[in-house]
Amino acid sequence: MLDAITVGNVRPSALAFRIGLPVAVFLAIILAPNPEGLSDQGQRALAVMALAVVLWATETLHIAVTGLLGIILLVLFDAVEDTGAALYGFSQPVTYFLVGILTLGMAVHRSGLAERLAIYLIRMAGGSPKALYVQMLAAFAGLTFALPSASTRGAIMVHIYEQVMEHWGVEKTQPLNKAVMMAMGGLNRLGSTALLAGGITPVVAAALIADFGGIDDFSWTKWFMLMAVPFYLNLIVGGFYVFWTYRSGFTLPEGVAAVELKPGPIQAREIRAGLIALGTALLWFTDFAHGLPPTVPALIAMTVILLPGVGLVNWREFEQNMGWTNFFVIASSLSLANALISSGAAEWFADSLVGSVEGLRGHHHWILLAMAGSAAAVRVVMPNIAGYLAFIIPVAMSTGAALGLNPMVCGLAVVVVGDSVVFYPASATASVFIYQRAEIRASEVVRMGIAMTVIAVGVLFTIVLPYWNLVGEGLTP
Repeated sequence: MLDAITVGNVRPSALAFRIGLPVAVFLAIILAPNPEGLSDQGQRALAVMALAVVLWATETLHIAVTGLLGIILLVLFDAVEDTGAALYGFSQPVTYFLVGILTLGMAVHRSGLAERLAIYLIRMAGGSPKALYVQMLAAFAGLTFALPSASTRGAIMVHIYEQVMEHWGVEKTQPLNKAVMMAMGGLNRLGSTALLAGGITPVVAAALIADFGGIDDFSWTKWFMLMAVPFYLNLIVGGFYVFWTYRSGFTLPEGVAAVELKPGPIQAREIRAGLIALGTALLWFTDFAHGLPPTVPALIAMTVILLPGVGLVNWREFEQNMGWTNFFVIASSLSLANALISSGAAEWFADSLVGSVEGLRGHHHWILLAMAGSAAAVRVVMPNIAGYLAFIIPVAMSTGAALGLNPMVCGLAVVVVGDSVVFYPASATASVFIYQRAEIRASEVVRMGIAMTVIAVGVLFTIVLPYWNLVGEGLTP
C-alpha cells in the first residue's frame, strides 16, 4: 500500500522517513521524563509544536493540514485548557485582517490595475537596464500599497519582465535576466513586510509580538515606523549586492531599442479598485486620528469589493480564489504559539537557552547577535514563515526578557533576520515559481541567502538598533 502513497515524486522510503521523523520527535518529547521547571501541559504543548515544526520543515503534509493537525493534537493531549484555547487563532482579529487584505489584492489584480502600474514603471525605464532594475526595486515597495501580496506581485511582474528580456534579446542564462529574477525572487517580499498590511509575515509577527508582550495590537503606523527602516534598507543593500554579482549584464548591445508596452485605455473597474485601495490606505495611515484597528478598514474594503453591482469580485470568485491556506496557517500558528505561551513551555525553553548563554549576561549586543544567528539557523530548516515566527518569537522574547533585553526588540529582530533570507527555492511561495521559470540554480539561491543573512544582521546592528532606540524601543528596557 505504501507504493500507492505519493507526495510529489517522493519515493516510499523517503516518505516513510518524512512521516516517521515527526512522529518520533513527538513521542520522544512527550514520553521523556518531565524536565525540571516544565509542567506536564507545557511538555505536551512543546511536543505538539515540535511535531508541527518538523512537518512544516519537511512539507510532508500540506502546510494548512499540518496546522489543523496541531490544533487537534492540542485538544486530544490536553496541551491547552479547553477547545476554545486550541482555536485561539481563529478568534483573533489579525486572522480576518489577512482575509481583508487578500480580498483587496485580489480585486486590484483582477481589475487590471496592478498590471497597468507595473507596465508604466517599466516604460519609464526606457532602454536602460540599470534604470529598469532600480525602478523594479522601487516597485517592490511602491506596489505593496496597491497589491500587498508579494506572490501576486511576482506573478504579475515576472511575465512583464520576461517580455522586456525577450525584446532585448536577453537569454535566461545571461546575467541581466538572472539579476532581475534573483531580485524578484529574493527581495520582492521585503517591500511587503515593511507594511502591516503586507501579507502573512507582518500579520503573524505583529499579532505574536503584541500578544506575548501584553500590549495592544500594533497600529498600522507603529508597525511601519518600526519596520520600514530595516526592510527598506535590506531591500536597497540586497539590491546592490545582486547588481554587483551580475553587473556584467547591465550593458546592452548598441541598437537595442527601448521596450514598448501598451497598457490600453483605463477601465472603470481599475478606477474603482484604485479608489477602494486608496481609501483603505488612508484609513490605515490615519489610524492615530480615528482609532480604528487595522482589521476594520480591511473588512470595510472587503465588504465594498463583494457588494453586488458596486464591488469587483462576486462571492463565488472570492470563495475560489481567496487563498484559504493562508487563513488556516495563520490561525493555527497563532493557536500553537499561544499554547506554548499559556502552558509555560515558551518560558521554560527560553530559560534553558538563558542557561546556555549565561556567560553573555550583561553583553546585550552579543546576546542579540546569538539570537540573530539562531534565528537564521532555524530559518534554514523551517521553510514555512508562519511556523518559523510562531516558534521563534515567543522564545526570543522570553530569552531577551530573562537576560535584561527589551522583549519587543528581540521579537522584531528575529523577524527582520528570518524574513530577509531565502536559502532554497522551496522556502518561499513568492520565490519558487520565479526561480523555476528563470532557471536559477540552487547554489545561486544559497549564496544569496548567506549574503542576505550577513546584510540583515549588519543593517540590524549598525543602523536599525540605534534607530529603534531613537523612536523609543531601546535594546534594554
